Amino acid sequence: MLGARLTQPVIMWFRQDLRLADNPALSAAAAAGQVMGVYILDDDTPGAWRWGGASRWWLHHSLKSLCNRLPIVLRKGKADAVLAALIRESGATALYFTRDYAPWSGALEQRVRAICEKAGVDCHRYGGFLLHEPEAIRTGAGEPYKVFTPFSRAAFAKQADRRPRPAPRIDIANPQIASDRLADWNLLPARPNWAAGFASVWAPGEEEATARLERFIESSLAGYADGRDRPDRDSTSRLSPHLHWGEISPLQCWQAVRSAMDGARGALDAAGEKFLKELLWREFSYHLIHHWPDLPEKAFRPEFDGFPWRSDDRALHAWREGRTGYPLVDAGMRELWATGYMHNRVRMIVASFLIKHLLLPWQEGEKWFWDTLVDADIANNAASWQWVAGSGADAAPYFRIFNPVLQAERFDPNGDYVRKWVPELADRPASIIHRPWQAGGRLDYPAPIVEHDMARKRALAALKTIKQADA
Repeated sequence: MLGARLTQPVIMWFRQDLRLADNPALSAAAAAGQVMGVYILDDDTPGAWRWGGASRWWLHHSLKSLCNRLPIVLRKGKADAVLAALIRESGATALYFTRDYAPWSGALEQRVRAICEKAGVDCHRYGGFLLHEPEAIRTGAGEPYKVFTPFSRAAFAKQADRRPRPAPRIDIANPQIASDRLADWNLLPARPNWAAGFASVWAPGEEEATARLERFIESSLAGYADGRDRPDRDSTSRLSPHLHWGEISPLQCWQAVRSAMDGARGALDAAGEKFLKELLWREFSYHLIHHWPDLPEKAFRPEFDGFPWRSDDRALHAWREGRTGYPLVDAGMRELWATGYMHNRVRMIVASFLIKHLLLPWQEGEKWFWDTLVDADIANNAASWQWVAGSGADAAPYFRIFNPVLQAERFDPNGDYVRKWVPELADRPASIIHRPWQAGGRLDYPAPIVEHDMARKRALAALKTIKQADA
């Protein structure tokens, strides 16, 4: 229930927690007094890490959905300066917010706390974006984990200390504070509208996040263990953007899947455990970025600082545009551009292709994903690119080089995924669709920009140079 009256408010500063249910900071704010919700678009984020184009599309629609359920004051500017101004303007008595884990967020939160102390305002920070705070999972020696498997065992053993909470009753403060218009932020793309296809795939907001989780458990969870690597099937949850924007909490996902697994045997039990491990990979990524905050920009393994990367703008553009001549790679890159999303197995294949076939730096792929993914996530993006590159914590070894043709034949055996996203090959039979250059005849599709065996040998030779240098 929502009510409104003039009073000195408490401020609820929304960040990547754009939901009402299972939001500990919001529940605490609602219990403390009349709530003034606030969202700040801070484009002073360091370096290249301001929200990318696809993220901005999602943010616009997510905020629109949230504002339909709860009045939110929208402001643009440096977050600490904006909060200081709002505290003065509203006479707020307290500030509530959810912790963030980006490398620059700790310093920001310290500045915000100092502003509150100077103004005599109570400052309250809560968890809720993760299952466990990064400091909570440590080795027996008290050190942060660098390997996923023991981290996941420790996280499985550490039970969540609370249950998901329903949306609280909120009394809305009405201090007559000026708010920006969401449309004036220009978060949506101008013409040409490259995001035209997003709306047919996504419905940002808490209500859709909850519904998507329910649909996944009901129709896809049982087949998740076997089907999650198949881009030609609708076997994954596609909850990642909803989790990234905090439209649903990881605890809600965890508990819902655990409930579905209760008493289950066989396929459902195995599928549920696989899904929970995917949630824990998200946790592990934030564990890493908290303890090693330069993870998005520097190799976790320092020997990779001397890796002999190439510079090749033509190859980079071909990869971005889905014109490499390898159908599964191109299908993935075109799916990304059309929908703001790419199947996780395909993400690994296109990343391996950029890094090992083209010998281009993983940071180039990370930056492109940051701009084009609706679930672009500072921790997951960095940890996953470094995993493929072999330079990260618990990474796949660099010499593990995916053959894009064999990967396609294994995970898209009938070619259905390729046909959907590479229409030039739609009439090709499954026997040839992943090797179209062998068919002969005229084809409106590029030849491979690099030959696999040559690229593999070149990548392994590059690896030898850093091993010798390290020795």
